[in-house]
Amino acid sequence: MKLLFDENLSRRLVELVQDLLPGSVHVTQVGLSSGTPDREIWDYAKRNGFAIITADRDFALMANTLGPPPKVIILENCDYPTSVAARLIGASAIRISEFARNDRPLLSLRRP
Repeated sequence: MKLLFDENLSRRLVELVQDLLPGSVHVTQVGLSSGTPDREIWDYAKRNGFAIITADRDFALMANTLGPPPKVIILENCDYPTSVAARLIGASAIRISEFARNDRPLLSLRRP
């Protein structure tokens, strides 16, 4: 599953999980500038085969309202360092892989 990292997540996070999730990019790496409307990010992800990973609850609402594609992964209460977010994503690799194959629109990841 290749992920499109929302602007509220560090660009460094993409580098930290690239081996686990090849093809993943940050919104700023694909020409979506800071402040791009959520719907535009949604449409880009849909057109280009990405799932969105974000800390923005608005995407959860969109996922539940519009359904996939794209799928959405929410990092719940993401007030922790980038390295902790990378470890959470790595520790959730099996869940992310299963999520890629099921029909659910939303996956929430929480720090233990």
